[in-house]
Amino acid sequence: MVADISAAPRADEPGPGPAVEARPKRRAAAWVAMYHSVSDCPDDPFDVTVTPARLDRQLAWLAARGLRGVSVRELLAARARGAERGLVGLTFDDGYTDFVTEAVPVLRRRGCTATVFVLPGLLGGANTWESGGPRKPLLDVDGIRGAAAAGMEIASHGLTHLDLTGVPDDVLHTEVTESRHRLAALTGGDIEGFCYPYGYLDERATAAVRRAGYRYACAIAPGPAGSGDFALPRIHIGQADTSLRLELKRRLARRYGRALESV
Repeated sequence: MVADISAAPRADEPGPGPAVEARPKRRAAAWVAMYHSVSDCPDDPFDVTVTPARLDRQLAWLAARGLRGVSVRELLAARARGAERGLVGLTFDDGYTDFVTEAVPVLRRRGCTATVFVLPGLLGGANTWESGGPRKPLLDVDGIRGAAAAGMEIASHGLTHLDLTGVPDDVLHTEVTESRHRLAALTGGDIEGFCYPYGYLDERATAAVRRAGYRYACAIAPGPAGSGDFALPRIHIGQADTSLRLELKRRLARRYGRALESV
């Protein structure tokens, strides 16, 4: 008969060490895309315009990979539940009129939502902060309400597109707080998101956004240490971003600090 060698070890033999817990698998990092204008305008010196056809192909690229574009509000709510897998945040800065006329039809056809960052101090105006390039009209009251009615998130880009790191305290307060109040009155809903004009921010700006009652704020690059959801990084998407470039940006998002970490 064969001896049973699976019994407990002899007294002079060390027992097995403590079990090593398996490292939990890291969830796929969500990321946020940064768009601006959607039109067929060929004059684009600042690389802020994509054509409706290009936007449609980019959203199709997401869908082919099991991904769906959503507003930042929806993305963060899903992340809080651990359910952000398969979602990509879509944002459109500056609140151009073409968001409603050109982007929204494409978004709805593809089953997507998005966040549009608007400027309530320049309603129905134009992008006068740009030193060159074409003048593009901005959303007015009816346009903003129309975007909200289409299921898009309305969020603030400040009142007048100022670099918040270079303004006095009273101007900073007005740009951040007053813009939220005006948009809430205009839409009849809570305004959860803010976006720093030009992507410029510092600790003073993030503190002002927190005090104003926002839930999150979008930047471009990661913000100061401890900024958390008040300096969400984003990935710029432009007309040149075909499938290959989109795949590279997606894969490099976490490496270059442009992904949202799980909570």
